[in-house]
Amino acid sequence: MAQAKKIKEITLTMPNRVGLLAEVTGAVSGAKANITAICAYAMENRAYFMLTTDNHGKAKKALARLGSEMVEEAVIEVEVPNRPGELEKVAKKIADAGIEIEYMYATARLGKTATCVFKTVDDPKAIKVINK
Repeated sequence: MAQAKKIKEITLTMPNRVGLLAEVTGAVSGAKANITAICAYAMENRAYFMLTTDNHGKAKKALARLGSEMVEEAVIEVEVPNRPGELEKVAKKIADAGIEIEYMYATARLGKTATCVFKTVDDPKAIKVINK
């Protein structure tokens, strides 16, 4: 069964360059924080990162040193069984409640669970319907 909770996400935006992913992830690991989910992409010479960690404070402090545009935002973390159809079940609960999903990304862990990160137009309501 899926379990949802509110967590903090760090979003970074900066000029794209070779090695930037290594620099960002190195800053987080150097702060002794573990990335629990990440989305990273480049578009029109800009790099965009959305990430969650197991120690938000340490990660945020380390990433601030990179001089990037940084935003912190509340998002939903959903732990789901790592098997076919589980993401569909969560997405359907959100849709059936009439809640728009702004974005989501996920990481499948080794073992029995996967982590999904959602940003919706009504996160508290989405958490409630997911945890029903």
